[in-house]
Amino acid sequence: MSTPRVFIVRHGETEWSLNGRHTGSTDIPLTANGEKRVLATGKALVGNDRLIVPSKLAHIYVSPRRRAQRTLELLNLVHKEQLPWNAHGEPFCEGRRCEAKIEVTEDIREWDYGDYEGITTPQIKELRKQQGLDPNWDIWRDGCPGGESPSDITERLDRLIKEIREKWHAPVMSKPKGEAANGDVLIVAHGHILRAFAQHWAGQSLDGGPSFLLEAGGVGTLSYEHHNINEPAILLGGAFIVDLPEVQQKLNEGA
Repeated sequence: MSTPRVFIVRHGETEWSLNGRHTGSTDIPLTANGEKRVLATGKALVGNDRLIVPSKLAHIYVSPRRRAQRTLELLNLVHKEQLPWNAHGEPFCEGRRCEAKIEVTEDIREWDYGDYEGITTPQIKELRKQQGLDPNWDIWRDGCPGGESPSDITERLDRLIKEIREKWHAPVMSKPKGEAANGDVLIVAHGHILRAFAQHWAGQSLDGGPSFLLEAGGVGTLSYEHHNINEPAILLGGAFIVDLPEVQQKLNEGA
């Protein structure tokens, strides 16, 4: 029996992600290149013999921002009629068999940048210098004035992680060995919040910040060691799913 996973997907490229502007509540679309790259990701990673197997998904969480929702639309994962919103563009693919419900949740929206919305890190440091504040700004330590603090982020992420483990993963991991179950979860959201999510998933605080990145349109995987829900871990290298009887049949045919 496979150990359930959480796939974290950062939305595709936007004009602001290109130039490093902090994008929290501002609702901007993907660039044309961003859409193309997400389409390529879906073709490469989604499928019955790929990393993300649609039929194994138990639930899908999506940020309320259109850039995240559009990303899900382009992953070749769900049908248009499954969306709990009006599609943000013409579908480029028909989707695959996926029975997972799509839930839009504020718990996985991007960090509220407050006064720093729409500006870059160098601009933030210059602004702080003018205000007489420490210019050595670190969002993981300092948060954002007028926006959210690390403790605010911790509160909503811990709530979501608790729900995933209790509602979707624990029931699967308690089943007898060999009994099939669909327990994978997909999250489509944003850079800072997903990096924070991964950090908390592994039981680490935000102090000092995660020392890993997630590119626009990138996919990460979280799971557990030893099939134990008390041993959450970041899965550095996820393998594609392979149907062993099908592989054996092909080997026999080759022989």
